[in-house]
Amino acid sequence: MTMQTFSIRDLRDRSGELTREAEEGRMSLVTKHGQPLFVSVPFTDAVMEHGARFALALQLYKQHDVSLGKAAQIAQMRYADFMFRVGRLGVPIVDYTVEELDAELALLDRMGV
Repeated sequence: MTMQTFSIRDLRDRSGELTREAEEGRMSLVTKHGQPLFVSVPFTDAVMEHGARFALALQLYKQHDVSLGKAAQIAQMRYADFMFRVGRLGVPIVDYTVEELDAELALLDRMGV
């Protein structure tokens, strides 16, 4: 699921939606004149325990908005450290759809692996 986008003008009329997104643990993007202005990051245990950068990177990764490598860059962590921490939190490192997994397995089979 991608993050919900609100324009700066929406904030007055749609503040309830923005609040619900945060209460459900989802980030939202606020734009001004179509350009990103800021990201609303829910105040969660992850923010308290690991900091806002890590929480933002983790959420973007979980929502499939960024790759694991890009998320590590956002968190300002080494790839291996980010991957280890994400795994310890129970977030899948490899998250294939059934179709993607079938395609990968078929490729390996064709390669004789």
